[in-house]
Amino acid sequence: MMCMMRLTISMEDRLAEDVRREAVARGLSVSAFIARTLDDALKRPEPTPARPFRLITVGGEGPRPGVDLDRPRKLESREDEERYR
Repeated sequence: MMCMMRLTISMEDRLAEDVRREAVARGLSVSAFIARTLDDALKRPEPTPARPFRLITVGGEGPRPGVDLDRPRKLESREDEERYR
């Protein structure tokens, strides 16, 4: 046997109207719609934060002269111009 708890919540008028509209569109009561939505939200796992990214590089004296690592498209277009002149 399932127990039911009566609960009063407060929300902005705009949100309440959106909830009513969506409940009607799905053929549910407002209470059933809210219960189903909350149940679905609580079943979803929390997203795990992304692990920090660490770029491992090799030693050297930096990029070659004339190479701008911040502008790879510029580099590609320069190489294309040299290759396909």
